[in-house]
Amino acid sequence: MSKKQDAYYFNNFVSCAEYACQAAELLETVVSQFDRAKLQEHMGKMHQLEHAGDQEKHALVETLVKAFITPIDREDILQLSQNIDDLTDKIEDVLIRIYCTHVSSIRPDVLPMVQTVRNLCHKVLLMLQQFSDFKHSKALKQHIIEINSLEEEADKLYIACMHDLHSSTNDPVEIIAWRDIYTYLERCADTAEHVADSVESVIMKNS
Repeated sequence: MSKKQDAYYFNNFVSCAEYACQAAELLETVVSQFDRAKLQEHMGKMHQLEHAGDQEKHALVETLVKAFITPIDREDILQLSQNIDDLTDKIEDVLIRIYCTHVSSIRPDVLPMVQTVRNLCHKVLLMLQQFSDFKHSKALKQHIIEINSLEEEADKLYIACMHDLHSSTNDPVEIIAWRDIYTYLERCADTAEHVADSVESVIMKNS
């Protein structure tokens, strides 16, 4: 396989991760500068990012179908591509919950969770930028460790947010809405870790 063909897959992973980063940054803007009147506009922008990521994934699959030789196992390429795409999807899911449950004000404790998800996305991007050199990169393992640590931080924030939610309000509608929002944010963090796990699996298989 030529270097150009070889690089295509790794560049595609990076491009899809960039969409996840943009989605996380948009979500942070929504919760930090909350304006219910702008939610539909934000939903439109978020869906454009999600759709662009889907297009990148579909292009990768089409290339993969025609490829005779691939730089890593086909199954690993597909799994990693799906995990990265899931990350953008899960971020969009958070915004959809905010919109569909008619949230009128933002609970302050959600911002640290959103910021952690944003940080995870950027760490995933940094990791994938190193991924093409996975046989030699010394930074790659550190990025994986940092992603795991941020996911643990997200878990702690999730538990704290859920505890505070149930102790600060008796409104069942508010509880249901925010339980969903916190849960989907926690799923974002899990999905970022799944991307790191997929990369680590490739490293182990090829070491």
